[in-house]
Amino acid sequence: MSNPTRREVLATAAAIGAASVLPGQAAAAQNNDVIRPFQISFPDEDLADLRRRVQATKWPDKEQVADTTQGVQLATMQQLAQYWATQHDWRKCEARLNAVPNFITEIDGLDIHFIHVRSKHENALPMIVTHGWPGSIIEQMKIIAPLTDPTAHGASAADAFDLVIPSLPGYGFSGKPTAVGWNPPRIAKAWAELMQRLGYAKYVAQGGDWGNAVTEDMALQQPPGLLGIHTNMPATVSPEINQSLAAGTPPAGLTPDERNAWDQLDFFNKNGLGYALEMNNRPQTLYGLADSPVGLAAWMLDHDDRSQKMIARVFAGQSEGLSKDDVLDNVTLYWLTNTAVSSARLYWDNAHHPTGGFFDIRGIAIPVAVTAFPDEIYTAPQSWAEKAYPKLIHYNKAPKGGHFAAWEQPEFFVSEMRESFRPLRQSK
Repeated sequence: MSNPTRREVLATAAAIGAASVLPGQAAAAQNNDVIRPFQISFPDEDLADLRRRVQATKWPDKEQVADTTQGVQLATMQQLAQYWATQHDWRKCEARLNAVPNFITEIDGLDIHFIHVRSKHENALPMIVTHGWPGSIIEQMKIIAPLTDPTAHGASAADAFDLVIPSLPGYGFSGKPTAVGWNPPRIAKAWAELMQRLGYAKYVAQGGDWGNAVTEDMALQQPPGLLGIHTNMPATVSPEINQSLAAGTPPAGLTPDERNAWDQLDFFNKNGLGYALEMNNRPQTLYGLADSPVGLAAWMLDHDDRSQKMIARVFAGQSEGLSKDDVLDNVTLYWLTNTAVSSARLYWDNAHHPTGGFFDIRGIAIPVAVTAFPDEIYTAPQSWAEKAYPKLIHYNKAPKGGHFAAWEQPEFFVSEMRESFRPLRQSK
């Protein structure tokens, strides 16, 4: 008897509810203690309670300034609350999430939730994609179909990916750590175990925000099978640039792109990210985020200046890369899973187990691809990327987009994934 084709194995796996199987793994996959199918369903009572709390919000006074320097403006939050209480439909988001295969598996004593979508194409490249804060698996929903089914989206079968999209520990549907220590290096090891458990001998990894920290740690750890990584929030800041930022004086001879990045980092260093300071030091104090949905939404909206202004424009009625429903799907996920505080603890864990500055060059030796978005916290210049990553295989500066790249600009992001990893496909 000839060996079954990959497509036949997948069809059998789907029939027994174990679509996470590769040839040779059918017996293990039938054990639900290893990889368990997962469905998302929140009670109607939870949604009614959410609407009641939104409608009962106790509002502060209006800000004293005409801009956002005091934080998210009252008008924005009241527009958001009005839409949330009267028009947003979580069930539509829930249906989209359940339309893709969801699973849970225990790794290092913690339940890890992940989406796993295999391509119908035989030579698909496996990729694990990691979100950040205040993101979630919802960030990646728009890229699943075009990456796994490229021929239905104007691309070649040669560009197909298998996608693994996990929820970070303490986020979404993953377990909430009950002890300290779930920092990016530990998560990176868990992700390598996940890919091995799914039977992937060779794969690539992608991330931004915390997803970049985890992905770069994977690259540093060099688990067997990791061919290369892509980042949309690269760590490319040299000690010399850090010294000049501390002194408040840009180095002489910076190119326009380098000076723009230096100015962005200088703004970041001087203004900081208030939420990050609190979560680095006192995440448990944030009880209000678990009690007030509008308080949680405001906290999440104020991630970075450009994203916050874009989202404010959305709720003022303008068209942007994100919609009102996009934003509220994500906030509602945090609310319903009660992960405001558990997700914040990742900042504390990282601060108490430091591996260097978030944007500092880390010495990655494997292939790296970079996409720099203009409205990110800083837009890494190609010259810095070349110094940070000796095996830089792709660099491109996007014409539009910010911190939530896959969510906000999915078409461009998908194109970048195809271009970035073509050089590595022959190594698969």
